[in-house]
Amino acid sequence: MKKLFSLIAVAFVAMSVNAQVYVGGSLGIDAWSSQKNAGDRSETTFIILPEVGYNLNDEWAVGTVIGYVSDKWNHINGISESAFTFNPYARYTYLKAGKVSLFVDGGVEFTTASKADWNDLAIGLKPGLAVSLSDNISFVSHLGFIGYDVLNPDGDDNNTSKFGLDLSGNNLTFGLYFNF
Repeated sequence: MKKLFSLIAVAFVAMSVNAQVYVGGSLGIDAWSSQKNAGDRSETTFIILPEVGYNLNDEWAVGTVIGYVSDKWNHINGISESAFTFNPYARYTYLKAGKVSLFVDGGVEFTTASKADWNDLAIGLKPGLAVSLSDNISFVSHLGFIGYDVLNPDGDDNNTSKFGLDLSGNNLTFGLYFNF
């Protein structure tokens, strides 16, 4: 029994020495407003998407994003909404050229909002770019989404679903990773 525990301890130490854990994420803020003749409206959105992952080898990694989104509209009686998102993924790095890497994340994203009582489920791929700024810091960007997305608002018979490729600015994120 003592040998088994020693073997497990050695295996754990060997894995942790070669471990490539990364933490980081993305932040975002978006604010817009219109003049009086256009309805005197405004919206402010704040997004925080912390992320943690583990590099299995040079090509594959697994990770998750657990995020928070806050929206506030002044034209609808000052209503604000909060949403939480959970996005586990597997990352495949298909090209490395010096300090630049191209990858694709495949995963499932679940988002839920409390006040408006809606849920969103997306399954698909997100292409990305990573630039190693140093041995421990990387700049990471995602652009686009290809896959299936279904929105389930509160109520009966009002679900919406879509399948396709979306390269709009709504699917553009920038972030920093700290590699350990």
